[in-house]
Amino acid sequence: MFELPAALPILGSKSVLVSLDLAELDAEESIAELRLLVASAKLAVVGEVRGKVVRPDAATYAGSGKVQELAALIASTGAQLAIFNHELSPAQQRNLEKALGVRVVDRVALILGIFSQRARSAEGKLQVELAQLERLRTRLVRGWTHLERQRGGIGLRGGPGETQLEIDKRLLAKRVSRLREKLENLREQRSVRRSKRKKTGLFTVSLVGYTNAGKSTLFNRLTRARAYAADQLFATLDTTTRRVFLDHGVEATLSDTVGFIRDLPHGLVAAFRATLEEVAEADLLLHVVDAASPVRDLHIAQVNAVLQEIGAAEVPQILVYNKIDCVPDHLQAAGAVERDEYGNIRAVRVSALQDLGVAELRGVLRDLASDHQPSTRTYQSQEAMAG
Repeated sequence: MFELPAALPILGSKSVLVSLDLAELDAEESIAELRLLVASAKLAVVGEVRGKVVRPDAATYAGSGKVQELAALIASTGAQLAIFNHELSPAQQRNLEKALGVRVVDRVALILGIFSQRARSAEGKLQVELAQLERLRTRLVRGWTHLERQRGGIGLRGGPGETQLEIDKRLLAKRVSRLREKLENLREQRSVRRSKRKKTGLFTVSLVGYTNAGKSTLFNRLTRARAYAADQLFATLDTTTRRVFLDHGVEATLSDTVGFIRDLPHGLVAAFRATLEEVAEADLLLHVVDAASPVRDLHIAQVNAVLQEIGAAEVPQILVYNKIDCVPDHLQAAGAVERDEYGNIRAVRVSALQDLGVAELRGVLRDLASDHQPSTRTYQSQEAMAG
């Protein structure tokens, strides 16, 4: 059985956070998000190092002064881990670990580690493992001898003059190829199921949004399901689809998808592409937004950027401003519907947790599903005439 090295240290490991402002407009939001990521990974924060830099240092990203400051903080707190709120190159990571004497994790590795902890389905685990391997194959230096031990026997020990690193890379490439093959098979199975749903003429809706915007809670309200929902980043990874009965003779399918986040690793997007095809093939996207977030417009833009990357930018979408019960001035009326200049519905305001405005949102979906299903309108007309 092939096993990855531990994605993250053991739960509760002491960590220090490093965030260097590169003149970003959302620096405070970025560090707040890092804290949430670390909390989601169930790691303990014992200190923070912050600062401003004009450009990242080629050797250590942080520069010699910040590295010394970080080393002193690690020594005084007994931290076992340094977490950078940035993506580090393999050389920067190795130089930092040598200088600090502790493990160094960057933002991308932290997100991948959380995904590894949360994956539950067989497909989800394969997707996360593939993303991890694609990232780690560029960082193979040493410490991967377990790859050789996984598959002993004649012909697998390498030829004359073949180094351990070459053996590791070869075995890793084989594992990546096998994972891609398995995921492609699952993608084809998903495509067949999707085609069958299309043939029924059902209106298909996918929930998308920034992580922790409340998608799963809204999904449960609309479908009366019991999908896992929690106030944490990436509470759920696996796409869940349920049939929703909106009115007599009117129904749709609703899919809950993984949440997006700033700088979502490209390898992760690629690995989850088969799952995210549900989004690209939907008739409508409900783009769930945390109405109480001070950077909600930024989150909307970042979600739309990912939608563009997966080929779902042209799918019609409705903004669902969630958590309006957390908006201090209470000016956002529950159930209020915004329309654009052409009369199309642009946004609906709800609180999924408090069940405010959800009935109005169901009404919007009912009307759109009715327009999408001619057979339904005929059925309803005949029923009305019979009445």
